Amino acid sequence: MSEKQELIQKMLRLQKKFIDYEHKNGVNPDDYFAPEAGHTLDGFREEYDKLANQLVDLAHSEKGSSR
Repeated sequence: MSEKQELIQKMLRLQKKFIDYEHKNGVNPDDYFAPEAGHTLDGFREEYDKLANQLVDLAHSEKGSSR
């Protein structure tokens, strides 16, 4: 599996985890934007953002462009 595919798979797993949590509990904006340590969503946005940026960087490097 290519690095891009691995990143996409990780992002999809995170999305599924978020959607499952949302369906069971709903999502309070405070829990999404500023979750307490140990909360299910703690670190979610940062991790997803990191993976998305890695994916964008890979795509740019393949095309020889920069952002």
